[in-house]
Amino acid sequence: MSNKDTLTLNDIADQTEVLMENTAIDNGRNEKLKLILNPVLIKLKSTAFAGIGIALFIGFWSLLSLYTKDALPGPLATFTVLKEMLSDPFYDYGPNDKGIGLQLFNSIKTVLLGFLLGSLVAIPIGILMGASTICKQIMYPIVQLLKPVSPLAWFPIGLVVFKDTGLATIFIVFITSLWSTLINTSFGIASIPQDHKNVAKAFGFSKMRYLTKILIPFSLPHIITGLRLSISVAWLVIVAGEMLSGGAGIGFFVWDSWNALSLEKVISAIIIIGIVGLIFDKFFTFIENKVSYKA
Repeated sequence: MSNKDTLTLNDIADQTEVLMENTAIDNGRNEKLKLILNPVLIKLKSTAFAGIGIALFIGFWSLLSLYTKDALPGPLATFTVLKEMLSDPFYDYGPNDKGIGLQLFNSIKTVLLGFLLGSLVAIPIGILMGASTICKQIMYPIVQLLKPVSPLAWFPIGLVVFKDTGLATIFIVFITSLWSTLINTSFGIASIPQDHKNVAKAFGFSKMRYLTKILIPFSLPHIITGLRLSISVAWLVIVAGEMLSGGAGIGFFVWDSWNALSLEKVISAIIIIGIVGLIFDKFFTFIENKVSYKA
């Protein structure tokens, strides 16, 4: 073979190697681009579908308004009133005339207080029920008996015990936000695999170390799920509770607006209630995703 032929073969090999390197680089860049673009595309797709759903809802709402001959306010009239409400949300002209911001703040404060008290009770009891068969046999019938009771049925009990409508409202939030957290915590604790328990015994874990290294980390996703469900129930209950108790809060605002025959304000308050409930749910879903184990 001549030197010319040898050089030609070497050149071909070099060019092939360079081509393969360039192809590998291009593939790497494409993979990186896909990793960047895929979440964006998924987000855009999700946003587009959400937009379609909202458009369909507004369309149905408009048709319903036309059907009732504007007895039910349409989207345009409602959003005009909503804009006015949000333009000065924190005004205070007396006990029965407060801005939507103040009413909302009062409701959120009541919900969080009742929810936190409920969580402080529900999580320890759920741990006991999940860890001890005897505790579960004692507590589970009580849970099943009280869980289906309507929140409004608890309001007279709260009034008798606390002699105060505000505390009675906190009480019904407390009592109704217990069950989801308690049941999910109990399920999470009871689901700990036997292998985890055996490892703890083999390494001689103390009760505190077992609690902090195995029991809590394994059951935490279930506990957060229970908390997410409980905050949804608590936010649902507050509207009915404040309609009964009166005085302040988003529920009282809805009832007062109905008595004033302002359906635009009623629907505006419903929209605000839904948005706040969505924020609560998204917040706990975010935490749930952070603590969940992903293989």
